[in-house]
Amino acid sequence: MLPFVFKPYKINFNSLKRIGPRQDGGYVIHKDAIKLTKYILTFGLSDDWEFEKNFIKFKPIVKVIAYDHTVTNDFWIKRFFKDIFHFFLLKKLRLKKIFDIFKYLDYLWFFSKHTHYKKKIGNLNKEINLYKIFNKKFDKGSVFLKVDIEGDEYKILDQIKKYSAFINTLIIEFHDIHKINNIKKFKNFIKKNKLKLIHIHANNYSFQTKNGIPPYLELTFINKEIIKCSNQFSNLDYPIENLDYPNRKRYDDIKLEFEKS
Repeated sequence: MLPFVFKPYKINFNSLKRIGPRQDGGYVIHKDAIKLTKYILTFGLSDDWEFEKNFIKFKPIVKVIAYDHTVTNDFWIKRFFKDIFHFFLLKKLRLKKIFDIFKYLDYLWFFSKHTHYKKKIGNLNKEINLYKIFNKKFDKGSVFLKVDIEGDEYKILDQIKKYSAFINTLIIEFHDIHKINNIKKFKNFIKKNKLKLIHIHANNYSFQTKNGIPPYLELTFINKEIIKCSNQFSNLDYPIENLDYPNRKRYDDIKLEFEKS
């Protein structure tokens, strides 16, 4: 069972929209974020930019700026040979999976129009931090921030909080959230923050721990000073039918329960 601190605030159901695929990589956002967003900052890219592609279908003028130090030429070479190996093992026979072998071509096409920096997000000297990024003078409320950096998100929570005025929406995946120290970091992050939690989904690539807290949680925050947000807590059941879908198709989605306040 999740601590009450993870319970989202109440949002009109018709204001919620899923962007991206009905599987891993899709997220639930507030519809107002689309008209407010001028830039999508993506921290953690890997080989999945379906969310970004889907988002700009609704607003083509949005610019995507991605940061991921792991997506290099070596990354693509290893991925290609792995896919070819799986193809000959008859594991990639569906048309979509065959096209996926050549994902690098889609990467070249997409990022010919957008930007990918091969830099690591963090707080060390050799890493890039939010001060350097937001020093580019983004307009207030113009940034949609997407974070999936495999546990390093805890290192930049204070930075996100500091520059929250520029952010209209934050979607972030927390890893190993069930650990006590990480729950404390989360509580400190949401305390006196402009960003308010409006949606939660458990990534079912990992199962619930003994204390009933899924290790991986996908969360959506909005800037309450830019997008209207209730002071009441949601009474919806999570996952939400017709909005949330399992990250891993062959397994059931994880139903979430919250402790009382």
